[in-house]
Amino acid sequence: MGNMIRGANARDKVTTDSSLKGPEDDIVVVLNDYPSSEISEPIFRMGEKLRLISKEAYWWRVRSVQTQKENYIPSSHVAIVYHGWLFEGVERQKAEELLCLPGNRVGSFLVRESTNERGLYSLSVKHMIVKHYRIFRLDNSWYYISPRLTFQCLEDMINHYSDFADGLCCALTSPCLSGMTPPSDATPGAPPVVMRRNFDWKKIDRGQLVSTDSCSDNMVSYGVRNSIAAYLSFSGNQDPTQTRRDTRKKKSKSVYAIPQNALGTIDYEDDF
Repeated sequence: MGNMIRGANARDKVTTDSSLKGPEDDIVVVLNDYPSSEISEPIFRMGEKLRLISKEAYWWRVRSVQTQKENYIPSSHVAIVYHGWLFEGVERQKAEELLCLPGNRVGSFLVRESTNERGLYSLSVKHMIVKHYRIFRLDNSWYYISPRLTFQCLEDMINHYSDFADGLCCALTSPCLSGMTPPSDATPGAPPVVMRRNFDWKKIDRGQLVSTDSCSDNMVSYGVRNSIAAYLSFSGNQDPTQTRRDTRKKKSKSVYAIPQNALGTIDYEDDF
């Protein structure tokens, strides 16, 4: 929580910008397809996570976290990522492109350092659109987005806004691109997944739905038919008009709105 100093654990205390970064952080993210698809099939694609092997001037040797392929990539095509969410040298537009990649969900976020002035940060969050919030820094090196709540370090800030939206567009859910790693191959010998064509429920004979004869030639499984039969017995006499009216009422209660008094405490980013 903000405005609370933690114990004297040196690892938790952040007083300088350099302490946000360490030699153990060797993950980079691809900012642009390389090479460009106009030239040839890209070796690395935008949003792909790479492990940094070595830096050789303009060219960096990297290994893909997803495919384990090793190759060289220009340093201008990648951004170093610390703690999974602190992106170095990413501009506003590029942050929006990364957050809009498949795999990111509402609440996915990243903190980016200004490309113009080191030590200045912004928080970018995916919501209905990508929202940007400027992170201010006090003379004592504490950080804040809203003046009423300050944090000793960026980690504390991220932890707090992961628990509470507290004036942001939504609570933070996961770092940008954290869900981009594809799942491992299916277990050998696993039964194949069979996709059936969609069918029109209105054309299904009601007798098939309520029949519980397990030996009958029926496209609906025994368990599903049992459930449907029970449902129909309860809902068969319900007025369809009333059902639609109740559904609209439920939907109307789920509309999310940001409290007006919270907006006044947050400074949205300009062209930072």
